[in-house]
Amino acid sequence: MMHTEEGYIPVTGGNVYYRKTGDGPGIPLLVLHGGPGGMSRESDPIRELGDDRPVIHYDQLGCGNSDRPEDLSLWTVERYVEELGQVRDALGLEEVHILGHSWGTMLAAAYLLTKPTGVKSVIFSSPCLNSRMWERDQREYLKDLPKESQEIIERCERDETTDSPEYHQAMIEFYERHVCRLLPWPKELLANMARSNKSIYGFMWGASEFTVTGTLQDFDVTDRLNEIDIPSLFTCGRYDEATPKTTEYYASLAPNSDFHVFENSAHMPGVEEPQAFANKMREFLNQQPR
Repeated sequence: MMHTEEGYIPVTGGNVYYRKTGDGPGIPLLVLHGGPGGMSRESDPIRELGDDRPVIHYDQLGCGNSDRPEDLSLWTVERYVEELGQVRDALGLEEVHILGHSWGTMLAAAYLLTKPTGVKSVIFSSPCLNSRMWERDQREYLKDLPKESQEIIERCERDETTDSPEYHQAMIEFYERHVCRLLPWPKELLANMARSNKSIYGFMWGASEFTVTGTLQDFDVTDRLNEIDIPSLFTCGRYDEATPKTTEYYASLAPNSDFHVFENSAHMPGVEEPQAFANKMREFLNQQPR
């Protein structure tokens, strides 16, 4: 068993929970979970990298085991960027690698574009770096669902009845194709999804993956990815919401990047192919200055 440390860090708006795994000699890895409104996973295979370097997960404010204030003014990219800096400061992470997953890649990119010091590399796992491109890609996937499911999704979004059982069932069809292809879904994944903060997701993103109506609807850092010149790894699953075509396009815009596809995964390679995912992350990080 690797050494594990848990605690809480005061940030703007409340306290956030963190978990540090391992005490390897390498530069620590800080993990930014998806969402917005998601949480870190206790069984994340990335934790096994703790023998190389400390691996730090934290639940963003409003999420998981962190405080859950209801002040909508807190749910901005700028405050989450500030929070990330506060977590680094509290844990003394003068040098750090960053791994963001899904919404966590938006946060990672926004943070890096503030030009922080000491970040040695970044991993964009199943990235969303342009909200409208993401929306377009999901609309293309939607065409592959049964016609009845397409009509249910379109009607419920139009009528604002996305909390209906029929909409939920149609979305499950989509999720089983493009979010996680393991059936049945692991209990931890189901439990974490049940604990997700839907008010943050709705406020920042919208009602569904298909239609971006929240504060992130105009998020787009593609024209600034050339500024992220540290070593970067862009990864996705073959059936990912973050499509291989779009992910490879993002990678082409960053000057010091690698690109990798997990062939048997959708949006959750860490769940669907945990060992392959951990191995790829270890390989990339061990290529960097320790």
